[in-house]
Amino acid sequence: MRLVLGLAALLAVCVPSGAAQAAAASCQGADVPVTGVVPATMHGTLCVPTGGTADTAMVLVPGATYNHTYWDFPYQPETYNFRQAMNRAGYATFVVDRLGTGASSRPPSALVTASVQAGAVHQVIQALRGGRIGGTDFRKVILGGHSLGSLISVIEAGTYNDADAVVLTGITHRIVAPEVVDIFTSSFYPAALDPAFAAKAYDPGYLTTRPGTRGPDFYAPATTDPAVLATDEATKDVFSTAEAVDGLGVADLLPYSRQIQHPVLLAVGDQDHFFCGSLGSNCASSAALKAQEDPYFVSAACLSTYVQPGAGHDLNLATNTAPYQRAVRQWADAFVGAGPEPITPPAKACV
Repeated sequence: MRLVLGLAALLAVCVPSGAAQAAAASCQGADVPVTGVVPATMHGTLCVPTGGTADTAMVLVPGATYNHTYWDFPYQPETYNFRQAMNRAGYATFVVDRLGTGASSRPPSALVTASVQAGAVHQVIQALRGGRIGGTDFRKVILGGHSLGSLISVIEAGTYNDADAVVLTGITHRIVAPEVVDIFTSSFYPAALDPAFAAKAYDPGYLTTRPGTRGPDFYAPATTDPAVLATDEATKDVFSTAEAVDGLGVADLLPYSRQIQHPVLLAVGDQDHFFCGSLGSNCASSAALKAQEDPYFVSAACLSTYVQPGAGHDLNLATNTAPYQRAVRQWADAFVGAGPEPITPPAKACV
């Protein structure tokens, strides 16, 4: 059965906020040794639903200039915290800091490519399946990414096919090239020049956003809480120019996306000007987006799509993020499920 979600329209230690949130999950940080960039560890936080029997872990990869806080947002977590929403739905989560960000190792920027990041995420997935993180052998893994994190997830899933399902957000196979050129020429600059990072000895190949640019770049005015934007600015991170070179071009999605053998959910906001402008994706509806994206995946049965009306590039941080969270939960329940038993037949349509 093919599922198409139709609605018109990328912390080192986890501390849940409030009594209700504290009851939702128990969390612990972990440093996963990874090869490919030596020496390196990819840091993440494993959160397991309290008192539950979660057998599925979601590995969540943030995008450029973000760290784990994109998925584990500290402001009004009952609304904006995607990680907590998935824990409440019965899923364990492992939210990572990409190499070079957060509490992960910071190799020389020239070594930190999107392919290297994908290899590190692969090793995280294997560690979760092998019980080397938190002592639980997770039978099923859902890989989720945002923006650059989605590109990394496509490379990982297309290369290794070790995730049972893949969530891609803030990306499509069609890009509005002038918007991407503009953000590189006007918004990104060396992290060493930014007051937030000046004392941290970043090499010149690590970039971040100029103060005041995140709102126009990543948000839609109608669905932006100023306090969210302020928190976003205060917790921003970096990315490497090497990641951009082999990870931010749409050509790099292929042939990897066609090699993914498991269910994929692709979700965007219809106000994402990097992918939904007049030169970009057809974001008029979930069905229109699916028709556009089907040729880029191994089978139409593998792809589900979701378009959130009114949301910009940062789906997690839009004021109307709740329907998007619900869509991800419903898709995950249908194709994978949080419990020990596999869901059939949908998951078998792609394998």
